[in-house]
Amino acid sequence: MGFRMGIVGLPNVGKSTLFNALTKTAAAQAANFPFCTIEPNVGDVAVPDVRLDKLAGIAGSAQIIPTRMTFVDIAGLVKGASKGEGLGNQFLANIRETDAIAHVLRCFEDEDVTHVDGRVDPVSDAETIETELIIADMESLEKRLQNIVRKVRGGDKEAVQQERLMKQAMEMLEQGKPARLVEVDDEDRKAWNMLQLLSTKPVLYVCNVDEGEAATGNHLSEKVAEMAAAQGNTHVVISAKIEEEISQLEDEEAEMFLGELGLEEAGLDRLIKAGYELLQLETYFTVGPKEARAWTIKQGTLAPQAAGVIHGDFERGFIRAETIAYDDYVACNGESGAKEAGKMRAEGKGYLVKDGDVMHFLFNT
Repeated sequence: MGFRMGIVGLPNVGKSTLFNALTKTAAAQAANFPFCTIEPNVGDVAVPDVRLDKLAGIAGSAQIIPTRMTFVDIAGLVKGASKGEGLGNQFLANIRETDAIAHVLRCFEDEDVTHVDGRVDPVSDAETIETELIIADMESLEKRLQNIVRKVRGGDKEAVQQERLMKQAMEMLEQGKPARLVEVDDEDRKAWNMLQLLSTKPVLYVCNVDEGEAATGNHLSEKVAEMAAAQGNTHVVISAKIEEEISQLEDEEAEMFLGELGLEEAGLDRLIKAGYELLQLETYFTVGPKEARAWTIKQGTLAPQAAGVIHGDFERGFIRAETIAYDDYVACNGESGAKEAGKMRAEGKGYLVKDGDVMHFLFNT
């Protein structure tokens, strides 16, 4: 399981430059005019994880298969998108299909790069996008509430539940707040998710700064950090230009380049880590002589469901999971050493998989 992150933002904030860097392609045309990205560009990238390389080295795995993340570069948004302005309708349809939103915010000054509103104010830019999502959700709910009236009068239980949840969402949206702030009970979670409201998407703010400020940020990115903290969201500081340069370098060269700039890791790594935290994801591994492979699951996933990520038969016929913690696997120099040291555990259906677990599933066919 990977996930889809939509890269959104006003025109000319560096979305397409960042997308090019992340996917190591020039598939998204980066140009200094609005709407240069007309169709959503989709890029599938490997999630970097040094643990996977370490495990493969110990096991002598012939192949290394990382988990994947999908980035979707979505057409630039302008005020009025919810009314169809610019490429608004496409924007809203494309964002609905993602798991999370990365708001790319312009945190750099450059007279040669036009700002659609004629000024650089990342907090205002973020509010513009949020407002358009809220308006689009309100219009969608108004129509759906009208269409559901007959079923509610007829006593349809599903319709009654949907109406209640839609009214809760409308109450929040009418206050100018995103629907993700609505507190939803566990029994309502499935029905809530089926509403597919745009403003329920988790948000990660990406501050695009000049090359010289990638390590420290600046006064604009600090404003975004304050906004994110107040909302309970998170942010990362990235220079899209640097990321684009790094994407063209070999690993050793990239490492040296990052060191010269005072950066410990590439922006891609930080963006992915922030995305994982945002969506509460974690990784487990399967390791053997043929391959070492990473698998992404939600935090709190039970062993049978984790097995089901590999194949449905593994979940249906689940017997147990032979499990070794990552640190134990490394310290014991592999599976045999972990077994001898008593570090391999047999876990049943009630086991909550932990980040870094090395697992082997036994199941009935």
